[in-house]
Amino acid sequence: MPNKIYKLVIVILFALSACKEKQQGYTKTITENDVKWKAAQEYYLKHITKAGNLIDTLNTVKYNDSLAKSLFFELRIAFKKAEPFAGALNPSVTHKANGPALPTYNDDSGRIVSPVGLQKIEETLFAEDGNQKDFLRELYYQKGFVNNLKENIKKRDLTPKRFFIGTHQQLMRIASLAMAGFDTPVTGKSIKETTVSLQSLQQVYKLTLQPLIQQKNNKLDKDFIKNINKAVTFINNNSDFIKFDRYTFIRDYLNPITKNWVEIRQTSQLWDGKTNAYPYNFNAPTFFEEDSFNVNYFLDVNDRNPSQEKIALGKKLFFDKKLSSDGTMSCATCHLPNKGYTDGLALGKDNSKALLERNTPTLLNSIYQKAFFWDGRANTIDDQISAVFKNDKEFNTNVHRFSGNILKDTSYITLFKNTFGVVPNSNRETVRAISVYVSTLIGFNSKFDKDMRGETSSFTAEEKNGFNLFMGKALCATCHFIPLTNGTVPPFFKETEKEVIGVPKTSRNKVLDSDRGFYWVFEEDLHDKMFKTPTVRNIALTAPYMHNGIYNTLEEVVNFYNLGGGAGLGFSLDHQTLPFDELNLTEKEQKDIIAFMQTLTDNSVANLN
Repeated sequence: MPNKIYKLVIVILFALSACKEKQQGYTKTITENDVKWKAAQEYYLKHITKAGNLIDTLNTVKYNDSLAKSLFFELRIAFKKAEPFAGALNPSVTHKANGPALPTYNDDSGRIVSPVGLQKIEETLFAEDGNQKDFLRELYYQKGFVNNLKENIKKRDLTPKRFFIGTHQQLMRIASLAMAGFDTPVTGKSIKETTVSLQSLQQVYKLTLQPLIQQKNNKLDKDFIKNINKAVTFINNNSDFIKFDRYTFIRDYLNPITKNWVEIRQTSQLWDGKTNAYPYNFNAPTFFEEDSFNVNYFLDVNDRNPSQEKIALGKKLFFDKKLSSDGTMSCATCHLPNKGYTDGLALGKDNSKALLERNTPTLLNSIYQKAFFWDGRANTIDDQISAVFKNDKEFNTNVHRFSGNILKDTSYITLFKNTFGVVPNSNRETVRAISVYVSTLIGFNSKFDKDMRGETSSFTAEEKNGFNLFMGKALCATCHFIPLTNGTVPPFFKETEKEVIGVPKTSRNKVLDSDRGFYWVFEEDLHDKMFKTPTVRNIALTAPYMHNGIYNTLEEVVNFYNLGGGAGLGFSLDHQTLPFDELNLTEKEQKDIIAFMQTLTDNSVANLN
C-alpha cells in the first residue's frame, strides 16, 4: 500500500510540474542536435530513386509516344528535387546529367563524346530528328549518372555545410540557368520548373531547420515561407518563356529569398560559410553584390588572400615597360585603364607596331574565368601572363629568367623582399604579382547591379525589356551567364565555355573569318572557329567587338546574332553552337538589348590608373 501511495505522489508531482511549466510558457530548447538532417537526406534519396525508376519506365516506351514526353517531365521534376544535394556531392556528374546537349572532346583519349543528359533527351523527344536508337542510348547514360548520384546521396551524410552549399547553388541555378532557359532549351519549361526548385527548398527547410529558426527568429521563418509562396504565385500567374518578366522576378521575388536564406544560415550558426573551395561569398545577400563572388576561388592557391604589398608590386609591374626585352611594352600598352583595359583597336599591336591576329580583350573581371586568350588555350591567368612574356611578338623574355632591368628601379628590391622574402631569380614571382593585381580589376557596381540589389530603381522601360530579352527571347544569357555575363558556367564555375559562332572576316558579313581559334590546340574539327565567350560587362567601353574586332558598334553585334550567326549568314559551319535560325528580334527589341548592355558599365573600375 505505501508503495502505491508513493507512485501516486510521483505522478501528481510530475503533473503539477508539467502544468507549472505550461503556465510559465516553458518550451523545449531546440539545438543543432535536433535538426533532422537524415529526413532531408531521405527526401533527396527518394527523388533521385524516383528519377531512376522513371528512366526504367522510359526504356519501355517509344521515343515518339506521347507518354514518353509526360514521363520525361516527371523525370526532370524528380531530378530537380534531388539536384541540390547531388550537385554538392558530385558536381561533374550532376552537370553531365543536366548539361548542354553538345558533343565534347576528351583530352585524354582524343575522342569526341556524343552529347548525353536531360537536355539531349529533351532534344530527341521534342525535336524533329529524334530516333529510338539515340533515345535508348541517352537513357542508358542518364541511368548511369543517376545511379552514381543515388549512391553518393545514400552513402554520404547530409551535413550543414553540404546542405547550405547545395541550396546556394540551386538558387544560383534559378537566377542564371532557369531564367535563361538553359536547362530546357527546346521546351522552354525552365521558368515553370523554378516552382519545383523553390517548393523543394521550402520542403527541406521544414524537414530540417524550421523548428530551430522559429525558436531563434520567428519573423525570419515567416518571411522566408511567405517570400517563397509569393515567388511561386508570381511564376504561376505567367510562366510563358518569352513573356516572363525576369527583371521583376529576380529583383523583387528571388532576391528576398536569397537574403532570407543567407540570414537563415547565419541565424542557425551551423556553418559559417567560410571557404575558398567555392566561388561564392556565402554571406552576400544576393548574387549582385560587389562581393558576391569569392576571388580567392579563381586565384592560384599560393596567391589567395594577397597582401597589399603583393598587389602594389603587381600594379607597379603592370605599368613597367622594362618587363619587355626591348623596353617598349608593358601590360598597360595594350590594356589601357581609360579604355576599359583594352586598347580601342580592332587588332592589337606587337612590339614592332605591326598588327597582331586578334582584338585585345578587357581585363576587367577577367579573373572570373577558367580559360584565357580568345581561343581559351590558357587555363589560368598565370599561364596567360607567362605566354605574353615568352611571345617573341610581345615581351620576348624567358619566364624562367628574371629580368634584371627592372632592378634599376631600386624600390623593386624592397617590394620583392616584402612580398616574397627574396629578390627572385626567375619571372615566376613577377607573373604571380601581376596576376594578383589583375584580380583586383573587378567591379559589380554598375547601374544594373545597383538596380538589381534594390539600391536604386532607375531602370527605364527599355532597359527592363532589354534585360528580359537578353535572358529570354534573344538567348544571350545561355552563353553570357548572369550575373558575371561571361561564359564561366554556373553554379559550379569550373569551366568557361567556348563557342563556335561563325564570325565574318569583315563587317560586310560576306566571308567567314579564317582564324580557326581553339582548333590549333588539338587540331580537332569540333573546335574549328571556336572562341571563348567573353564578358558583356563594360561592353560599352570596349569596342571594337569580336575576336577580330570587325564590328565597331553594338548594333552590328546584335544584328549578327539576330541573323543566326555565321550559319544564318550562309557560312558552312558543321559545329556552330548558336541556333542557326534568325531570332526575329524587332528593331526596337534590338535597341532595348543594347540599352540594357549599356547599364553594365561600372565607372568605379573603368577609369582606374
